[in-house]
Amino acid sequence: MIVICPKCKIKLKVDDAKIAPQGTRFKCPKCSITLLVKKPVPAAKKDLDKTTILVAHADPATAESIQSILTSEGYRVVLSHDGIDAMAKALRDCPYLAIIDVALPKIFGFELCKRFKTRTELEDIKCILLTSVYDKTKYRREPSSLHDADAYIEEHSITEDLVGTVNRISSPPKEAGDKPAGSVSDSVGNRQTTATDEPVSSPVPPSAEKPVFSDEQPVDEASEKALRLARTILNDIYLYNTERVNNAIKTDSFHTEFASELREGLRLYETRIPDEVRSQGDFFNAAIDTFLSTKKKQIG
Repeated sequence: MIVICPKCKIKLKVDDAKIAPQGTRFKCPKCSITLLVKKPVPAAKKDLDKTTILVAHADPATAESIQSILTSEGYRVVLSHDGIDAMAKALRDCPYLAIIDVALPKIFGFELCKRFKTRTELEDIKCILLTSVYDKTKYRREPSSLHDADAYIEEHSITEDLVGTVNRISSPPKEAGDKPAGSVSDSVGNRQTTATDEPVSSPVPPSAEKPVFSDEQPVDEASEKALRLARTILNDIYLYNTERVNNAIKTDSFHTEFASELREGLRLYETRIPDEVRSQGDFFNAAIDTFLSTKKKQIG
């Protein structure tokens, strides 16, 4: 731990193992004052607020729609539009449930779920991921991993599935043999599942000049919408093919392995993003480069 001498203001690094329960006296090496150093008392763990739900979504309209549904059910809703702000509000308000967009800016939704569970204050929080599946006829199947979330809802099914999923993960299973409430199969019910197409032919080529673009850079609303859609496409690919994506990143074969998915995503991107916005920058390939760079650091 770091201790600041009250007299000379020098910073001293003290080995925690050498501090006794009642405190230990140390002499400052600079001014020779004697200091009584005690271990900080950990903050008491707060109970999660059963009436509060955190909704973290990049799109304000979607977040407000979810808020309206939950408010009508009697919940207090805390809104956030990026991962850093969501983390701060979760620590401040201690909600018992967080509903999180997988393509959340600054900290991706699935990463935020993991970070919540590593904090003592939030280790019991329940999380629902919102997957913005861009081809709902192709991806009507369960994600390969929920990344520490308790359930997921496809964005086009929010109106139908939200309240039921919230209620399921809020209640314990009726019998010991039951599947945990909010498991993947509970969340999707009896929907038909289909396998994705295997990639064929050439991938979307990476941009000739590696773009430098991050969520921290200021962009106008139209550009941010373009980047958000590109992020959403990539995060859906990752959520539904986690192991394949990680292996492809390790072998630098992501563009080849996911050629058909990237072409399909690019077609969707081009139909939703106007020419004048796309002419401002290659946001689609910029999102790919940022995603790959981030994941490479995480998986080593």
